[in-house]
Amino acid sequence: MQGRLNHSIAWLVAALVIILLACSGQETEKQETPEKEGDVMDIELTSTAFAHNASIPVKYTCDGEDVSPPLNWTGAPEETKMIALICDDPDAPMKTWVHWVLYCIPPDTTSLEEGIPGKETLPNGSRHGINDFRRHGYGGPCPPRGKPHRYFFKLYALDTELELNPGAKKKDLLKAMEGHIIGKGELIGTYQRK
Repeated sequence: MQGRLNHSIAWLVAALVIILLACSGQETEKQETPEKEGDVMDIELTSTAFAHNASIPVKYTCDGEDVSPPLNWTGAPEETKMIALICDDPDAPMKTWVHWVLYCIPPDTTSLEEGIPGKETLPNGSRHGINDFRRHGYGGPCPPRGKPHRYFFKLYALDTELELNPGAKKKDLLKAMEGHIIGKGELIGTYQRK
């Protein structure tokens, strides 16, 4: 009886160890962008519309005007050749939902005004990718009713100019940026539909 009990406990401990090891490998937000070896400078990304980890105003969502929020940044490295921006929602059902893909932003740019038009190419040469709404430009938060979702605005300073045509998807941009990220900033906003 004692031997059988010890054997059962051993199996239980082994099963718990396997479960714990499997769970420890999961992350809520995957490391999607292999960064350049060495130091990646921190870029301070902010918005005058909402603070970090605060609620995004309705104006910038599908329940309002659905225009892009103003963004500002400081601290991009001097050797920056291009800037890229991705906004996505990792709390969306089934998969991370991509709201905005913008790249080829000139290196001397330090802000994006409110309401960037959803054109393939902007006057300054910036190019829009395709979001998960299947259109160019920004698509604001539009979560199902329930818990608030988080929206990650991620800005990347790159040491090269990417040869990406307008209409690239997030995965294309991530692949093209591999090994070229020299600065990164992040701003998180939240939104809950009532």
